[in-house]
Amino acid sequence: MTERVSIQVDDFDLSAEVAQLRERNPGVGAVCSLVGTVRDRNDGQGVHSMELEHYPGMTEKAIEAMIDEAHRRFDILGARVIHRVGVLQPMDQIVLVVVTSAHRGESFQACEFLMDYLKTQAPFWKKEQTPAGARWVDARVSDDAALQRWGIAGQNA
Repeated sequence: MTERVSIQVDDFDLSAEVAQLRERNPGVGAVCSLVGTVRDRNDGQGVHSMELEHYPGMTEKAIEAMIDEAHRRFDILGARVIHRVGVLQPMDQIVLVVVTSAHRGESFQACEFLMDYLKTQAPFWKKEQTPAGARWVDARVSDDAALQRWGIAGQNA
């Protein structure tokens, strides 16, 4: 069985992760994935690098609960979330969400739900290195608004 959550420094291979999630499950008719990358700009400023921190154990537990909630809400067969930590450069992969289901609609919805949930509820801390120096990245009210579509109140307003 494929591990559902991985917090790691190393990069990931999308095709390998999808193949592993689909492995030996002929019921999979759809796979939806989202790969997030580090941008070179944020709030109008250049970004040289981003450093991500987390609480080991706590972060994995929170993401496992998110996946459990996705299984309750959507008819999905499997899900996998990988989130990288450490120092990352622009264009580096930072997060992967993969969801399998019998039909595409459920995969699309569950993937979007998990990403919205991750952006607001997962305990990660991000610090950007910019031309003006280091700065912590604040949570965005717009991310809370995305989460509210799913009937979940955000905490960043």
